[in-house]
Amino acid sequence: MEEAGAGGGAAPAPALAELLADECYADFFREDFDVKAYTSQSIHQAVIAEQLAKLAQGISQLDKELHLQVVARHEDLLAQATGIESLEGVLQMMQTRIGALQSTVDRIRVKIVDPYNKIVSRTAQLAKLQAACDLLRRIIRILYLSKRLQGQLQGGSREITKAAQSLNELGKKASYPFLSGPAVCRKDVNLLL
Repeated sequence: MEEAGAGGGAAPAPALAELLADECYADFFREDFDVKAYTSQSIHQAVIAEQLAKLAQGISQLDKELHLQVVARHEDLLAQATGIESLEGVLQMMQTRIGALQSTVDRIRVKIVDPYNKIVSRTAQLAKLQAACDLLRRIIRILYLSKRLQGQLQGGSREITKAAQSLNELGKKASYPFLSGPAVCRKDVNLLL
């Protein structure tokens, strides 16, 4: 018995060759086979019982041939089934490893991203604190200059040149844009002027 499909171009088995040669089954092997058209034609020709009997006989022959092919190739089929099971095992193992790798990446992300975000936040806070400290230093200097100016103005005419220098420096310090808001400085500067 020749084996169908064993070498790609092998001849079909005798039972299959009989089916291929029978005109009753020729319609089924055509590329453009239409079930509805075939059924309609069979009903129109009123040969339904005969066609059903032939189809049942063909199905029986195909079942026998399929059984023979399975028996003849059972070792190959078992090897392929075992190969599929092995591949499923490998696939499951790979999915487990991918899951473990993903969880490791997530842990690393937490260890890197969270500290990075904290550093960015703290850097922004530090920049604001530095700006606030610089502003406070300038305000303290202005307050110091205003108190010194008040003392110099009370000192009379001999302190007038020092008072002019302090007033000039105080005017420069008070003219910074960020010092236009604090009411304490404005109040002290306005008192002096």
